[in-house]
Amino acid sequence: MTDAMRLGKAGEDTVCQYILRRGMKLLARNYRSGKGEIDLIALDGDTIAFIEVKARSNTNFGTAAEAVGYRKQQMLIQTAQRFIAQRMLYDNNARFDVAEVYPREGNRLNYIENAFGIL
Repeated sequence: MTDAMRLGKAGEDTVCQYILRRGMKLLARNYRSGKGEIDLIALDGDTIAFIEVKARSNTNFGTAAEAVGYRKQQMLIQTAQRFIAQRMLYDNNARFDVAEVYPREGNRLNYIENAFGIL
């Protein structure tokens, strides 16, 4: 496993613990469909939260959330649509969250609800 992979997994673990403490129910982790992957999918009340986790060792090249550009957003939206269709979850609200994790800053977490777009 590369350092980047370890950093990413540790970031996902941090965010997973955070959302569970908030009372969210984890539906899927590393959900893959087609060319896309969603790091975490959780139920927050009646809302499905599709969560993109970005762990960064520093902000030299911008914040972690800035790495979720237009193309990444479109991939996440398409993958989320497949998840909803496969699970027949059409009656639920949905949102896209981005979680920034900075391990070298004591695992600082910046959780951004409704970070972009809608289905």
